[in-house]
Amino acid sequence: MNRSLRGSGSKQHESPASQRLILCFVFHVCLIDSCDGPLVSNLPQSSFRSSSQLSNSHGPGFAKVNRRDGAGGWAPVESNKYQWLEVDLGERTEITAVATQGRYGSSDWVSSFLLMFSDTGCNWKQYRQEDNIRAFTGNSNADSVVQFKLQQPVFARFLRLLPLDWNPNGRIGLRLEAYGCPYKSDVARFDGSSCLLYRFSPNPTSSQTAKDTISLKFKTLQNSGTLIHTEGQDDHTITLELHKGKLLLHLRKGTVSHMVVSLGSLLDDQHWHHVAIERFSGHLNFTVDKSSQQIQVRTCWNINIGLMFFHKISYGGVQCHGSQRVMSRRNFHGCLENLLWNDVNVIDLAKQQQQVFITGNVTFTCAEPVSVPVTFAGAQSFLQLPGAAQQQRDGGGVAFRTWNRAGLLLTFDLQQQAGSLWLYLSEARVRLQIHKTVMQNIELRFGLNDGQWHSVDLTARRGHLTITVDKEEDSTAHASPSFPVVSGNNLFFGGCPDSENNQECRNPFNVFQGCMRHIHVDNNAVDLIKVQQMLIGNYSDLQIDMCGIIDRCSPSHCEHGGRCTQSWSTFHCNCSNTGYSGATCHSSVYEKSCEAYKHQGNTSGLYYIDVDGSGPIKSQLIYCNMTDKTWLVIQHNNTELTKLKASSGINQHLAYFNYSADAEQLWAIITQAEHCEQEVLYHCRKSLLLNTPDGSPFTWWVGRTDEPQTYWGGAVPGSQQCGCGLQGNCIDSDHYCNCDADRKEWATDSGLLTHKENLPVRWVVVGDLQRPGSEAAYKVGPLKCHGDKNFWNAAFFNKETSYLHFPTFHGELSADISFLFKTTAASGVFLENLGIKDFIRVELSSPTEVVFSFDVGNGPFEVRVETGDVALNDDRWHRVRAERNVKEASLRVDAFPNATQKAPADGHIHLQLNSQLFVGGTASRMKGFLGCIRSLQLNGRTLDLEERAKITPGVRPGCPGHCSSYGELCQNQGRCVEMYNGFSCDCGLSAYAGPFCQREVSADFKPGTSVQYTFKEPYELNRNISTQSSSIYSDLKLRGENVSFSFRSSQSPALLLYVSSYYREYLAVLLNRNGKRRRDFKIQPVILLMSVNCLFLNPQFDLSTKCLQVLFCNLFQIDQHEREDFNLTSDAEFNAIKSVVLGKVHESGELDPEIARLNSQGFSGCLSVVQFNSVAPLKAALLYPNTSPVIVIGSLVESTCGSSSPANPYPAETIHSLSGKRGGLIVNAIKSDSALIGGVIAVVIFVILCALAIMARFLYRRKETFHTQEPQGIKPEADSPEYPFHSEPNSQNILSENQKEYFI
Repeated sequence: MNRSLRGSGSKQHESPASQRLILCFVFHVCLIDSCDGPLVSNLPQSSFRSSSQLSNSHGPGFAKVNRRDGAGGWAPVESNKYQWLEVDLGERTEITAVATQGRYGSSDWVSSFLLMFSDTGCNWKQYRQEDNIRAFTGNSNADSVVQFKLQQPVFARFLRLLPLDWNPNGRIGLRLEAYGCPYKSDVARFDGSSCLLYRFSPNPTSSQTAKDTISLKFKTLQNSGTLIHTEGQDDHTITLELHKGKLLLHLRKGTVSHMVVSLGSLLDDQHWHHVAIERFSGHLNFTVDKSSQQIQVRTCWNINIGLMFFHKISYGGVQCHGSQRVMSRRNFHGCLENLLWNDVNVIDLAKQQQQVFITGNVTFTCAEPVSVPVTFAGAQSFLQLPGAAQQQRDGGGVAFRTWNRAGLLLTFDLQQQAGSLWLYLSEARVRLQIHKTVMQNIELRFGLNDGQWHSVDLTARRGHLTITVDKEEDSTAHASPSFPVVSGNNLFFGGCPDSENNQECRNPFNVFQGCMRHIHVDNNAVDLIKVQQMLIGNYSDLQIDMCGIIDRCSPSHCEHGGRCTQSWSTFHCNCSNTGYSGATCHSSVYEKSCEAYKHQGNTSGLYYIDVDGSGPIKSQLIYCNMTDKTWLVIQHNNTELTKLKASSGINQHLAYFNYSADAEQLWAIITQAEHCEQEVLYHCRKSLLLNTPDGSPFTWWVGRTDEPQTYWGGAVPGSQQCGCGLQGNCIDSDHYCNCDADRKEWATDSGLLTHKENLPVRWVVVGDLQRPGSEAAYKVGPLKCHGDKNFWNAAFFNKETSYLHFPTFHGELSADISFLFKTTAASGVFLENLGIKDFIRVELSSPTEVVFSFDVGNGPFEVRVETGDVALNDDRWHRVRAERNVKEASLRVDAFPNATQKAPADGHIHLQLNSQLFVGGTASRMKGFLGCIRSLQLNGRTLDLEERAKITPGVRPGCPGHCSSYGELCQNQGRCVEMYNGFSCDCGLSAYAGPFCQREVSADFKPGTSVQYTFKEPYELNRNISTQSSSIYSDLKLRGENVSFSFRSSQSPALLLYVSSYYREYLAVLLNRNGKRRRDFKIQPVILLMSVNCLFLNPQFDLSTKCLQVLFCNLFQIDQHEREDFNLTSDAEFNAIKSVVLGKVHESGELDPEIARLNSQGFSGCLSVVQFNSVAPLKAALLYPNTSPVIVIGSLVESTCGSSSPANPYPAETIHSLSGKRGGLIVNAIKSDSALIGGVIAVVIFVILCALAIMARFLYRRKETFHTQEPQGIKPEADSPEYPFHSEPNSQNILSENQKEYFI
């Protein structure tokens, strides 16, 4: 079909680049004009050029696919990377595919090549696949034809093919074909002072459409200029401006509202670039080449008017509008093509002088200036040009563009061995260095690595050296060397030849990587085409007649606000302050829920929550309340009670609630949570709420759906009721809300809103306020959610052939996979997704190795993590995190070091998959995974394994057995309890509370406060009770007691703990002051007829007793000192324990006189985490007073007075005998009326311990000389260890200004 039919006639106003002729016949069959016809086969030989030819029969004119003319194809004289084959298609053509073939009947073919295109035969541009792949794969023999479909069509007149590799057993041999169709266009050239003004029809609103489009193509060598400018009513303007090689779209409304959107980069390369601005449904779609951005214009634009609001458009400049506000902007200098306003071809109208006004010199051809750039691409690149011997330099210069901060621009040796001159970049500044006997340095400008063209001019005249950057006076420097600046034989640009014998060029700096043009020597322009033809100079690893610079940051591969910087060969993402990490800032550093933070052992507090991980939703600082349920609490701006009174002229009160998270974050949090709720409260007096049962509601609220909700807390949606109406307990049974009774007395309706689809409450309307005497108050609490449906979402695979399948995973440029697994199998595939050639897979390859493998077209790629001696098939949860992006692939398993593999610099970057995603199995192998997979997330989205497992044979939803992995989180004797989704810690046997039994239960005691925990009377003493076996009796006859607690007090002496028995035996822990130092204290257990002094410096210890006169005094220093144990032995038992008392003892029984003396003053201070064997009396009194056998006298309120205790008070332990102890511990232990043998043993032990105590006292008194001065007002008496108990009962000694805390 003849393509030219479609292009005839400009009235069709079609874009030939993007549309196809459609012929619809009467039988409703439509044929679409294809663009794949051969373009080369019918060209004359004069349309072919090459770098060289082996002979006339090997000329470029014979390089046609499937032809045997001449020698069967083109072959150059030499086979090297500087050869090329060029085809002139005669006019600009749309090229959609290319094909190559080796030389007929030979062993000559090209195995890889570059494809270049141009409109003029110079200033070539390289075609890149995926914007990254520079080389095409060619042939593997001389006969087969390899065809490549171009991902994006090329519009050009000239094609050039550069061989990179060829048959090593032959030479370069090539036949070529291109496919496409003719391309017609309308072109206008602007000289920098001209423009076109297109006026719409007189009544533009009559033709207003729902969609408007402005599109064009442009090419220029100037980096700045205005392409489009419009002005409308109400100061609306749109301006499309080229600024420093980037396109800026300015949206203005007056002088206040201004929005700027930037797209594209390096657009001043004298190649065509496509631009489109499309308005549709309140959005603007801004497209530059292959990059697009959607712009929300609701905030400053009337979305119902659109672009048709403007009645004229100026192309090429702004002066066509006569505007004075933007006259400072440059006009465009270059060519525009196919200016389309919707279906209107503006250039065609300009040619016909219809509705278009021309200002200045606008021509309808594109005459391009000739500019020949050269690319320095590698470490071996250099350009050598001859100098003029024995001639002083009059001047020279060069223009360059680069991303690198350093590199050599120019160097040459001075004549007569006078030294060397270097012109180079350092820290993005131009520096000039002349080295002779004295070093001279000049430094100019900065920021020259911005990818823009910059010029450097060097002039040497009459002993003065001048250097100028960008031809600006403020970037000029001068030097006056004492010798003439005359070059030697050669000048070197970019670098030096890599030769050991090279003495003429020395480069102590980095090589230059970038582009150069406009090279002048002695004010004469250098003809780089002659350099390319080897007619002058020499070069290595250069690409002449093209600038191969690439902006790797446009579009940026840095995600989530990461800042992109680049060099010539790579880019870097700065992820600081983004909340994300990785080579492209892809992976979130925060957890997705409070549940995840909790199971890392964290306590309540503020945490950053990233609900969708690597997804687009930003992280948010949210309060996590780690109780038995993990609550996520989101505050808003008005959680206080708001009072309202009747006011004339005001019928309604509107309250809007701004939350600490935005709408997208809130909905994601609510969706992920198992349960959400929000409390609402309404106090009223003569103010109706919902006006039940039949009236219209006076008050309503609006949630996420933007629909009014007419139910209140505790009721269900659509019921128009309050909680009391649903429960049937309203104060007036005729109404469904308490406030609807309309009484003069205050009433309240409150409850929880729990339907997630309506939460959160965004605003509330209160209506019944206009009547005299009406009063109301309302309160909306914070949004609270608990549970994470994703965190525990798991599936159990019990067959190797079983698997779950999901839709294809789409992770073209960035893919992250994270999950937890546990297994006893040695190997298995966790997941796999296949494409035609590409794939992605994560597997357990052995008990100690996880492998992440994939292929994006560059061949299989693997990242491995080995765990050494740690087996991963231990039936415990292990976490795997894999990520693949355009820069690297990484894999992490648990806390093992991260494994990383760099991606190839010029490789494929798009992962293209098309099969289903297999989880727990694979389509390519039979061996699947045996075990559990949990919380599987792909690019931040959690797959619902449980839902899919319910309908899949061989897979069960859920996975029990969490305590093996998380049980260690249960601290302080807490017991891990399995649950369907997770686990919990049972703190019943612990003195601690909290989700992990880590919260200290503490209370402040006053002198009269008493806590008594009472045990049941044993059977022997109470024959009337049943003889049932009860666990509580197990503690009534003990051969050992374990007592532990911590305290903080400024009182001494004091009674801390008292244990009594039904046999009038007792055990007491006393706080006693000893010695002359304010920090020296004793703690005394009391035993009948026995007193043992164990002096010690560390007042923190555990106490346990075994039998009569058997005592373990476990002494612990509070600040990381070691533990000390004391061992005593006896055969008696502490029988029939009656009660444990904390603080003051109020029972009527007889107390030992010394105990009674201390008890009379009570205890002032803090007690925390009190444990007596398996009983926690303080915890029972504070948390379970109604169900525990406790009696509380006086004031007792839970506090945090004990929370400052160290996390690990027992860091080190040493066990040694009592004889080695220094210091004194007074022990009065257990009292008994029998056991003569025990009494004898007690006397013997008493004598021994007294002797040890005397020795300890002697040693201790010697140690006192090193103590600090004793407090004033304290007068120690005799050495009697009983002294503290004989002091006045109400004498209290202050320890220090700051109380200290001790652990027992």
